[in-house]
Amino acid sequence: QVQFVESGGGLVQPGGSLRLSCAASGSDFSIHTMGWYRQVPGKQREWVARISEVGDTYYRDSVKGRFTISRDNAKKTMYLQMNNLKPEDTAAYYCNRVFVSQSWGQGTQVTVSS
Repeated sequence: QVQFVESGGGLVQPGGSLRLSCAASGSDFSIHTMGWYRQVPGKQREWVARISEVGDTYYRDSVKGRFTISRDNAKKTMYLQMNNLKPEDTAAYYCNRVFVSQSWGQGTQVTVSS
């Protein structure tokens, strides 16, 4: 079973930046489309961004132009650079395979507040 460990969250003021990391176990990280998701208590988890095995990227409309997803297959790690953060970005952020989802990790909390 593949495991994911998210890190890099924290408390930041509106307009600030954070870089999240997602470290994956297993040997086939490079062949899967990976995604970032977020969840606010009481709401469903929502998709934020995804990156294909060849580097094609897609974003939900609310984060386009502010977030950048990337991956380093040699390190089996995915990243999410988040700029110009807004209070509505506050959530627990998770990573997973997009089309063959695995067990969810613990996530990393992002709080955007002044």
